[in-house]
Amino acid sequence: MWEARYVKLLLVIDFGATLVATLAAFVLRFQGAAYANWYLALSALIPPVWVGLLALTHAYERRVLFVGGEEYQRVLRAGVRLTVGMALASYVFKADIARGYLLIALVLTTLFSLAGRFVLRRILHRARRRGACMHRVLVLGHAPAVAQMTRQLHRRYHHGLQIIGACLPADQLADAARTLEVPVFGALGAAANSAAAAGADTVMVLSCPELDGPMLRRLAWELERDDIDLIVSSSLVDTAGDRITVRPVDGLPMMHIEHPRLSGGRRLIKSVFDVSVAALLLILFAPLFLVIALVIKLDTGGPVFFRQVRVARGGEMFRMYKFRTMHTDAEARFAAMREQNEFAGVLFKIREDPRVTRCGRFLRRYSLDELPQLINVLLGEMSLVGPRPPLPSEVEQYPQDMRRRLVVKPGMTGLWQVSGRSDLSWEDSIRLDLRYVENWSLTVDLVILMRTAMVVLRGAGAY
Repeated sequence: MWEARYVKLLLVIDFGATLVATLAAFVLRFQGAAYANWYLALSALIPPVWVGLLALTHAYERRVLFVGGEEYQRVLRAGVRLTVGMALASYVFKADIARGYLLIALVLTTLFSLAGRFVLRRILHRARRRGACMHRVLVLGHAPAVAQMTRQLHRRYHHGLQIIGACLPADQLADAARTLEVPVFGALGAAANSAAAAGADTVMVLSCPELDGPMLRRLAWELERDDIDLIVSSSLVDTAGDRITVRPVDGLPMMHIEHPRLSGGRRLIKSVFDVSVAALLLILFAPLFLVIALVIKLDTGGPVFFRQVRVARGGEMFRMYKFRTMHTDAEARFAAMREQNEFAGVLFKIREDPRVTRCGRFLRRYSLDELPQLINVLLGEMSLVGPRPPLPSEVEQYPQDMRRRLVVKPGMTGLWQVSGRSDLSWEDSIRLDLRYVENWSLTVDLVILMRTAMVVLRGAGAY
């Protein structure tokens, strides 16, 4: 029921966003001129076209809503298609449509729809924090895998999956009470009946040799009877759906995994985008740079910038720039404070670090200390979006899998920034960085940049 209401609200938001955008474009471009009255008809026509285009782009499907960035990517794609479609229609029918009106209307339509969907999702996540709008999940698999999945999903609430129980292989039922935090409803063979009895609306199947193809197919048929969703957890960690295709080979469904596209034209487009935006932001933020530099000087004196060696793409070293937020003797005091580390893994973080200056706490809270990294972006050493730039000492402790982060440029922001910042565990930070590397696209970068603005304005998770 809540999912149906959510989709209806999305329809209202998208229609209303387009109506406001087109009327704003009309007022801004024509300011009530009588000769432009027919643009009012066009303004009324664009909203249903936009909603229909979003539907064709599958922006209302449940599998892309509620969590993740795929929903925003589809809205952006719909915006590009609407722009191209309007331009082609204008050319084919030789309609002399004012370019200013069209540009304002289409840009505002996309932005307002994105903003409305973002606000609605925040409301949903707030409701999930109270335990509402959650999917009741029964997990199938071996006890260690079930315990790990339970811990992972119970750390956060925004995904909307609440594990209410598990079904295990028959030989693990006796020891399940000691290893699991959720009740066990029986063996794998009775999973469909157990799901119905437990009131679950979703069954999640983890990697389990006992659940072979025929058994999984029968389970799907039984769950279909009770309208219970089936989720099969893949061992292909953090591989995006657009890289996975199922193709029949001699009557057998085979899963094909495409390689991530990290070079060629895509990398060139990303580099051009990074340098252009960095140059523009450096010009716009020049007055702010001067103000921050003056505040740092008045607060503690000493140098304005902090320079530190970090590791770039391919393991190369570069000097990263930040506004100084610590006292000048911070590096000398580091060894004495190592035991106070509150962060598991190789990172060093303290919530109330005494080395941080008074103005430094404010700069860190709103990530203003990271603005000089735009210089690194302009020099081609960093990207606007990417994995967190690591220290050489951290890279030395990386296991082999973590070195995958080094195949792309480090970024000023990334999935780690918009998913918790310093509140994330070491494992979550690495997982998010690897997910970005495997699934990068320019659309993903745009979504992360928009989410970064919202996270930085809230000032949460930074210290």
